[in-house]
Amino acid sequence: MTAPLIYLIAGEPSGDLLAARLMVALRQLTGGNVRFAGIGGEAMRDQGIASLFPQADLAVMGLAEVVPRIPLILKRLKQTLEDIAHLQPAVIVTVDSWGFTGRVAKRLKTAGSTIPRVHYVAPMVWAWKEKRVHQLADRVDLLLCLLPEEPDYFIRAGLRAVHVGHAVLESGADRGDGPGFRSRHGIPTAAPLLCVLPGSRRSETSRLLPVFAETVERLARQHADLQIVIPTVDTVAGAVSAAAWPVPAIVVRGADERYDAFAASDLALAASGTVALELAMAGVPMVIGYRLNRLTGMIAKRLLKIRFVCLINLLLGRSVVPELLLDDCRADRLADKLGELMDSADARARQRQGASQALAMLGRGGDSPSLRSAQEILSVIKGK
Repeated sequence: MTAPLIYLIAGEPSGDLLAARLMVALRQLTGGNVRFAGIGGEAMRDQGIASLFPQADLAVMGLAEVVPRIPLILKRLKQTLEDIAHLQPAVIVTVDSWGFTGRVAKRLKTAGSTIPRVHYVAPMVWAWKEKRVHQLADRVDLLLCLLPEEPDYFIRAGLRAVHVGHAVLESGADRGDGPGFRSRHGIPTAAPLLCVLPGSRRSETSRLLPVFAETVERLARQHADLQIVIPTVDTVAGAVSAAAWPVPAIVVRGADERYDAFAASDLALAASGTVALELAMAGVPMVIGYRLNRLTGMIAKRLLKIRFVCLINLLLGRSVVPELLLDDCRADRLADKLGELMDSADARARQRQGASQALAMLGRGGDSPSLRSAQEILSVIKGK
C-alpha cells in the first residue's frame, strides 16, 4: 500500500515549527508509512520537506508591508495550486498564515477539489475580523485549535473544530543547557545575559532592530558587563547579523542553540508572538515590543477588540508581561521595563508565577498536542 502523501503549508517560522512537530508525530503514529510535500522553513526541511519555494516569500505581516509583494504572493499562490493539482495528496494541512493559506483553501474549493482540507491554528476571530469564522467554515473541513475556548466560535458556524492544545508545550524550550551555553560562548557565569528576539519576518525586523539595538545601548549604560544573545531563523538571519549592536552579539541558529540560549539568559526582549510562550516555558522574564507600519498600526487600533496581544496576558486577563506596542515601543520605555526586571527579584518571580499559570491553562502536563493533531489528520484520511 502506498504511503499517504500529506501536503503541508506553513507561511512563517512559528508555523514551520508546528508543522515539523506534526511531521514527527505523524511518522510515530504511522510507523513511518507517510510522505510529505509542501512549503515551509528550516524546521520542516530538517524533517525532510524540500520547500516548493522559500518560506520568506510569505513571511510578511501588515497591509502596507503586503501590498508591494502582492505580485510575488499571487505567483506563489498559483505555483502552490499547480503543485497540489499535480501531486494529488491525501490531505492538505495549512498551518496558520490565513492570509495566504485561506486563499489556497478558497481556490481549491472554487476549483471543485475533493482533497480534504485541515487548518491548524485558528485565526484570532475573537480579537478582530469575526467574519473569518464563516470563511473557515466555508473553506476547510477541520480546524485544529490551540486554545480551549476557540472551537465553540467555529462549531456554531457549522465547522468541525477540535482543541488539540498548544504545541509550544512540547517544544523543549524548558530543557535548555544554560551553563553549557555560557561555557561554549565564553560568557562569565555572573555576567547579565539579555536574549534579544526581534522577530522572524523581514517586516518585523526592519522595524524592531533599530529600536531594540538602542534599547540594548541604554541598558548597557547601566550594566557595563551586559552581554546579548540573538537566536534567529533563516528568513531574517542576514539582517540580524548585520545590525549595529552596541555590545558584542552572539547570533545563534537552530532549536538546540535557541533553547540553550534561553536557559542561559537572565532576561529577554522579544517581538510579540509564540516566542513569549517559549520564553515562559524556559522561565525567562521578558518585555514584549512591537511596531507596525503607521497605516497598519492605525487600522489595528481601530479593529482590535482585546486589551493585550501577548498570549500570557490574554489568557490571564491581566498584565503579567510588559508589552509596549506601536508608538509605545520606544527604546527609553523598553529599557526602563527591562531595568525594573533586572533590578527586582520579586518582579521576576511574579512574572514567572503568572506565566506558569498561563501555561497550565494551555494544557501543560497533558497529552502531546502534536500527537492529538496527527490523530485528527489521520482520521480525516481514513474518512476520505
